[in-house]
Amino acid sequence: MTQTASIFLSLSIALLAGLLLSRLAKKVQLPAVTAYLVSGVLIGPFVLGKLGIPGIGISADQIEGFGIISDLALGFIAFAMGNEFRLSQLKKIGKQATFIGIFQALFTTVVVDAVLIALHLAIPDKLPLEAAIVLGSVATATAPAATLMVVKQYKAKGPVTDILLPVVAIDDAVGLVVFAISFGIARSLSSRSVNILSVILEPLLEVVLSLLLGFIMGLLFTLCERYFHSRSKRMTVSVTFVMMTVAISCLEFKIGTIHIAFSSLLACMMLGTVFCNICDVSEELMERADRWTTPVLILFFVISGAELELSIFTDIIVVLIGIIYIASRSLGKYFGAGISAKMTKCDPNIIKYLGITLLPQAGVALGMAIKAMELGSDGAIVRNITLFAVLIYEIIGPFLTKISLTKAGDINTEGRKSAREKHLAKKK
Repeated sequence: MTQTASIFLSLSIALLAGLLLSRLAKKVQLPAVTAYLVSGVLIGPFVLGKLGIPGIGISADQIEGFGIISDLALGFIAFAMGNEFRLSQLKKIGKQATFIGIFQALFTTVVVDAVLIALHLAIPDKLPLEAAIVLGSVATATAPAATLMVVKQYKAKGPVTDILLPVVAIDDAVGLVVFAISFGIARSLSSRSVNILSVILEPLLEVVLSLLLGFIMGLLFTLCERYFHSRSKRMTVSVTFVMMTVAISCLEFKIGTIHIAFSSLLACMMLGTVFCNICDVSEELMERADRWTTPVLILFFVISGAELELSIFTDIIVVLIGIIYIASRSLGKYFGAGISAKMTKCDPNIIKYLGITLLPQAGVALGMAIKAMELGSDGAIVRNITLFAVLIYEIIGPFLTKISLTKAGDINTEGRKSAREKHLAKKK
């Protein structure tokens, strides 16, 4: 079998596995995104992929070649989240979302850092101080993809949903800054040298330059869209600019000792924000782009599930530290969101349920963990604990998000009909 045939076969298996398991998930009232992740685990390198039979599963070597799909999917996810920053909506919840996003992220970091540093003092040979500090910053990140998929699947609407997506977006922006600072401190502790300039300047530059890139691309996108009138071509322009923004965001370079990099999440989020605020037909194009990207997003989650390394369960120390990390992060998110929502006088349902919807963790956290590998053995500890947490959070997180939004009244499961049922009803 040729390499091309093998790639297409693996991708088609991933799509089919995700779709079939999502039907089973619906029977037991689980979100589709959970089914996609579990299907990825089943066809991945640790289960069916271990057999090495083409057409049965996905091997570890094949997964490495699918990184482009994950990058593209995260770009479209961030682009869709930019739609949540419409000025008309921000006038109502902008101050609340900003304060909650910043407060709960920093609160979570403080809680996780305090717990893990105390654990380091108890078992310094198992959990180095550098790893504890970095894990505290990794805890800030929330998975926008899983959250967005649950919201879309159940067509969630209400006060909790309205503030959730902006908070997640702000949360990840704050997380990038906190991680860059924490990583700089950990690297300085490892090398016994502190470069204050790079620790402070690099994360700020990454955020500012990413937002500037997204702003420029958003202006160009809106200008270019005006030259096309058919729906298909305007949708193609949308896809083009998201892909282009992701591509430019991959650039990295150095100016002296300062490392310059971009965040594709922030850049694509700003692209969507600028576009939805200055283009008259942005809602229509956003909706069409969502339909086009559905298969890409399913592949993203199935591949993410296949990437989860089940071998980490064999290390009891990683499991124990991972459980403590998950517990402290969950408490930080829940109480951080609840306290900040109460301080800003939000709806009672927001105070009660928002924190639970912020538990999913995946792409951004994994990106931070990969970056942490530069710390050597300390980075490996960060990566393994993050992988363990992501495995747990991604399987139960979407389910808890669905339950929270349902109890908050943002999801109405009664009277919902599938597209097939609606079509058959029209024919009658």
